[in-house]
Amino acid sequence: MKALHSVYRTVNSLCSRRGERVAALARCGLCGTATSNSKFQPDFGLLFDIDGVLVRGKTPIPAAKRAFQRLVDSSGQFVVPVVFVTNAGNCLRQKKADQLSHILGVPISQDQVMMSHSPLRMFRKYHDKCVLVSGQGPVLDIAKHLGFMNVISIDMLRETFPLLDMVDHNRRPRLPSSPIVNLPKIEAVILFGEPIRWETNLQLIVDVLLTNGSLGNPYVNSSPNHLPLLACNMDLMWMAEAPSPRFGHGTFLVCLENIYKKVTGKDLKYEALMGKPSELTYHFAEYLIREQAAEQGWRTPVRSLYAIGDNLMTDIYGANLYNRYLEERASCKSAKTMAKAVAGAGPSSTTTTTATRATSQEVDCGWESELASPSATSCKSILVCTGVYNPHTEVPPDAGQSIKETVFHGHRDFRFDPALVEPGHIVQDVEAAVELIFQQEKLGTPI
Repeated sequence: MKALHSVYRTVNSLCSRRGERVAALARCGLCGTATSNSKFQPDFGLLFDIDGVLVRGKTPIPAAKRAFQRLVDSSGQFVVPVVFVTNAGNCLRQKKADQLSHILGVPISQDQVMMSHSPLRMFRKYHDKCVLVSGQGPVLDIAKHLGFMNVISIDMLRETFPLLDMVDHNRRPRLPSSPIVNLPKIEAVILFGEPIRWETNLQLIVDVLLTNGSLGNPYVNSSPNHLPLLACNMDLMWMAEAPSPRFGHGTFLVCLENIYKKVTGKDLKYEALMGKPSELTYHFAEYLIREQAAEQGWRTPVRSLYAIGDNLMTDIYGANLYNRYLEERASCKSAKTMAKAVAGAGPSSTTTTTATRATSQEVDCGWESELASPSATSCKSILVCTGVYNPHTEVPPDAGQSIKETVFHGHRDFRFDPALVEPGHIVQDVEAAVELIFQQEKLGTPI
């Protein structure tokens, strides 16, 4: 996690000024269809997951359109800041915004969309390096829009080194081949999301890591470290139209981690992990909320975030993790104590402690001076029952099994904490979630 030190410095330079808190929504009479922005200053923001909350694959969830009609005024303008935080990473932000606009029937801008790879815009130290990108969709365009100037795809590798992709017999070259073109040495690897041909990507990514970016050479087993590896989207599973969840990029990462460990005897290490439940993702999402509020002329600082999702291990875990950080940050006396606030984000006991030491060193060097001070004091989690979470298959705590016995589907480098997968509220769908938020904010009672 070495890059976090410079990332937080970048966030600090990006964040806008915050004014003093003014009248609460309890005095604005928010109910039913929202009123004009000039009548109140919202002091909360909404973070919406997409898959399983607003859509199932390409099929809209009926409650989603009704919910968003309550979030805009008569002219279609949002009356509270809204950001869509998805772990998807196979398209550009504008395309996702266009899809959401069509589904929800309200205008959505790309500035309201946060893909799992969006924080990569802040990893400027890699923007001028030659990076290999893995995933599907327009991966080269995505990388270039994020600021990367020298990008190589998996397809470019396999076309240049056809002898390396040997699983599919129909794609094996019939005659011995030599490299078609000379590609530059790869200096970092970025994993956007699950690929289409897992065996090809797993093989070539391991090849890149074990040759230190020079695929024309044999493996270098003596190297103590591999190239920087940045991964987006840790979802083990996600919900589409099928009756059961489907494998996500987190499952691909499990495969990659275990293959690397089996071949080398060493743990695969990440320079950064992005997407929910990463604390960095929620911090960046809050930055987008503040930017949106500033553009609307809302000068009241955002004090509360509401995160609506369908996945205990990503949406709820991430929101609760960020809430823990916000709460502990308010009471911490020193930067060293703040490191303990992010208890859920350290490596598990079964993995290397390198990331733990690196994080502690960054904190000791001055976490508080590097991390832009958030205006929010809480991040509240709301779980919906339209996606991965199914209340009919969950065993209630009073039936002999507590949440402590839940199988942890989170990433290897995030330790399981039962408190982090307990949602603040469980509601049927996103419409019920918006109704709940409006009720709480109108009455001025904490959720």
